[in-house]
Amino acid sequence: MEESSNNEQKIRWIKRISTLILGISIWHLPIPWDITPDAWHLFAIFITAIIGVLLEALSIFTASIIALVAVVMLRVLPPEKAFSGFSESFILLILAAFLVAKGVIKSGLGRRIAFLLIRRFGKSTLNLGYCLVVTDSILGPSIPSNTARSGIMYPIAHALSLDTGSLPTPEGRRRTGTYLMMTYIAGQTISSALWLTGMAANPVGAGIAAKFGVNMNFGTWFFVASVPCLIALIAIPFVLYKLFPPGDKYTPEAPKMAKKGLQEMGSMSMKEWIMGATFFGMILLWALSPVLNINLAIVAFLGLSVLILANVYTLEDIRQGGGDALETFIWFAILYMMSTSLDEMGFMKILGAQLASYISGFNWVTVYILLTVLYIVIHYLFVSQTAHLLALYAVFLQVAVNAGVPAPLMAFMLSFSTNLFAVITPQASSSNVLFVGSGFLPSKEIYRQGAVVTVLNTVIFLLATPWIMWSSSL
Repeated sequence: MEESSNNEQKIRWIKRISTLILGISIWHLPIPWDITPDAWHLFAIFITAIIGVLLEALSIFTASIIALVAVVMLRVLPPEKAFSGFSESFILLILAAFLVAKGVIKSGLGRRIAFLLIRRFGKSTLNLGYCLVVTDSILGPSIPSNTARSGIMYPIAHALSLDTGSLPTPEGRRRTGTYLMMTYIAGQTISSALWLTGMAANPVGAGIAAKFGVNMNFGTWFFVASVPCLIALIAIPFVLYKLFPPGDKYTPEAPKMAKKGLQEMGSMSMKEWIMGATFFGMILLWALSPVLNINLAIVAFLGLSVLILANVYTLEDIRQGGGDALETFIWFAILYMMSTSLDEMGFMKILGAQLASYISGFNWVTVYILLTVLYIVIHYLFVSQTAHLLALYAVFLQVAVNAGVPAPLMAFMLSFSTNLFAVITPQASSSNVLFVGSGFLPSKEIYRQGAVVTVLNTVIFLLATPWIMWSSSL
């Protein structure tokens, strides 16, 4: 056993040294195009951190903090810029939502909801996967933030995993937890694409598209998205179930166990009522946030304040069980800062424009397909869907129009693609972060399964091109 552990350590250090050598090599490569030295050096650090995670040389947390140190110590960015990610409101939303989710679990409300779902749908893990995806799709039009929706659904998915016998351990998570968590975040790529209000960047894309004469209102968006999204919503849970099957596929006894569990829990406790009322209030305020002009993070902190004051989730609970929330907050803030800094330095636009220029000479169908694929693949370098859209949407749409691609077709496909790539990496969307920190969904599984889901999404939407082209032209 000790010898095996020593071998694993040796392999890990070989991977770490190899990653470091690769990073140094990228740093010293001739700088292409009009990229500035600082932008290239930041890219070298960022891509080295990502490769380190992919090779499992480092955890995503360790890779991120080492990258932060390198960025400041090598004077690539000033300290105030390097720490700017920690003040982003949507990242603070993730932290607060993580703690509120723990309150849902501690109060017992999460377990009660899980038992109710298991009693109704729990004869198979596949049914539970569909249940999560459908629920998020229903919430989509009213909750204008996929991060906020993940804050609502995470405690339910977590409780479902635990109460179907799964644990956040290497062996235990394979039973149901990894499948349920991955199915939810994969399904959210489609529930976000289905509605104009399903994700914060969707209306931004609609605004840019309007400058190209493309009208994207709520009804038009839903009509165009409906066919490919319906196909993808049906396909994703099934494909994940077949390619990455859970250890426990069929649980015929689970509904009976859930019924017994509900009986043992008895009627709802005062803490559950308070938790339920607080949670409902948060959902309502998130849904009304565009009308009331309320910051989403403040809603989460308001909910957390109520839970602490009502003694549902205490400071002692935070001290004892808040470590994973802090860990998630730190690594995501760092990677987000690096990605947005690359964008602000012009790296992303230059890269996008250069790649797009290589394909502008093909016929419009080829240009359309290649631009769609490139737009999706480039997201490996981004940590924000909105930042990606702002950096590349107009550039790619202009190249497409110049090549003869119908503007409505390309505009809708780029808008949909901004959602389709949300599980290509653990940090591809802020809505993933709670699930990455759950212990049920290791980063390597998201890279592996996320690539499959992204390819599946892309193929479905490209095959739906005739529908998108016809429906967007009406």
